[in-house]
Amino acid sequence: MKQGDEPTWSPLDEAEILADPFELFSAWYDEAAAIVREPEAICVATADSSGQPRARMVLLRAFDERGFVFHTNYHSIKGHDIEGNPKAAILWFVEEQGRQVRIEGRVEKLSSHESDAYFARRNRGHQLGALSSEQSQPIASRGELEERFARFEAEHEGRAIARPAHWGGYRLVPAHFEFWQQRPDRMHDRFFFTQDGSHWNHERHQP
Repeated sequence: MKQGDEPTWSPLDEAEILADPFELFSAWYDEAAAIVREPEAICVATADSSGQPRARMVLLRAFDERGFVFHTNYHSIKGHDIEGNPKAAILWFVEEQGRQVRIEGRVEKLSSHESDAYFARRNRGHQLGALSSEQSQPIASRGELEERFARFEAEHEGRAIARPAHWGGYRLVPAHFEFWQQRPDRMHDRFFFTQDGSHWNHERHQP
């Protein structure tokens, strides 16, 4: 798009709304994956037991009808937030398509089997990073962090690295979705999904 050109976006009409928000998200994700370098980038917002909110960018590693999966150190700030208040929100934004999806719900830990399977697929450097970093904790210098990495690398030379017990996955199980499609003059399309038993109801919201 050239500077000064008016952007164009595809409208989100009622006729295009799928009854299942997971299917709609999957369709949007596939479209984004064709043009965006990291479609898996999401913002995860948590709140501590006092209600103080926090948000950060993480990577969406899987999603299906059970929910949306990301991984982290359980002793991180987000891990402590989830432990005390197991609710969170995800924001997925694709500027190129003028789209965003908000997802809210409860958070549960993945099973050890699921976390082990994902950890085994990570490249070795990422595995060593999970061992080396006491995520969210202070450290005196970058050099000390690199020394920790080198020590674990030497200790595990020539052998597989097991997932540390303090590291694993979470799944956000949605209770609400909002699909937002940008339109000219701030007259955006917004559809809000709410779960009703085994079904999802949706309604249009004003921009």
